[in-house]
Amino acid sequence: MSSVPASSAPAPSATPAATPSAPRRVLDWRLRFGALSLVWGFSFLFMKVGTESFAPFQVTLGRLAFGTAVVAAAMAVKRERLPRGAWTWVHLTVAGFLLNALPFSLFAFSELTIPSSLAGICNATSPLWGMALSLVALSEDRPTRRRVAGLGIGFLGVLTVLGVWQGFHGLDVTGTALALLASLSYPVGWIYVRRTLAGSSHSHLSLTGTQLGLATLQLAVVTPLFTSVPASFPVLPLLAVAALGVLGTGLAFLIQYDLVAEVGPTTAQMVTYFTPVIATAAGVALLGESLSWSTPVGAVIVLAGAALTQSRSGTRRGEAAPAPQAASPVRRASRV
Repeated sequence: MSSVPASSAPAPSATPAATPSAPRRVLDWRLRFGALSLVWGFSFLFMKVGTESFAPFQVTLGRLAFGTAVVAAAMAVKRERLPRGAWTWVHLTVAGFLLNALPFSLFAFSELTIPSSLAGICNATSPLWGMALSLVALSEDRPTRRRVAGLGIGFLGVLTVLGVWQGFHGLDVTGTALALLASLSYPVGWIYVRRTLAGSSHSHLSLTGTQLGLATLQLAVVTPLFTSVPASFPVLPLLAVAALGVLGTGLAFLIQYDLVAEVGPTTAQMVTYFTPVIATAAGVALLGESLSWSTPVGAVIVLAGAALTQSRSGTRRGEAAPAPQAASPVRRASRV
């Protein structure tokens, strides 16, 4: 989730390229890649469990608060300062809304009526929305036959997941629409970030910590207006919300940024294609969610289309490519 995503959305600074002089990590990047896939995939299960006892806005507020705490701790350890400049804070406020507050809330609301596995698959459509929007909003992104074909294949997969030939029978249209809108919010946010903050001199960590903090403040204002204080705090849903924030948002961002710095954005963004698989497996195995044949088949088609839309012939080494979701997004990094 994310975008990330749901997954979580990452920092809005320019994506760093892998460098030969990067310090040696304790864990191999493949292990960290696997861990990131797991926490983003399980984020949809955590949301589902959290919304069983708490309102969607409360789940999102808890997620952002825990995630911000993790990134703030990393900033303190590295002695990072908050960014300066009024316009930087304005842009980060908008980024926090589009990449964190809005998609996280939409996913939480969607899971009131749809399975967590379907929400995870909807999250995988972010690259499709991003490609379609970039052709309109970013003049440097030129369409190619391969990418246009990927867009068409991807949305064919969406129709397969939804069972369009059955007239969407048995599908909660509202919940599915909310999940798709959440996935759309990530690329909208990244286009905004690309136009306003891509050249910022502030560090990636500083920008993301501020972005998450501002998104938390937005939810802190909205949540009391639409919800009341929970009568109880069941342990399991509370732990799910904490895991969603600490693992699926805060820690996921730190792992993703580390991966991008070591192996480059192209390899790091491949985590996007594992997230819906893990989300589906977790939902079916642990929550007992039903799964018709059209869901996994459609998901495979969606991922194939998304992979084609992300392919770039002649990409220069170190060039920033579209990242996967959310706070992490964790970039689309949300994704989630």
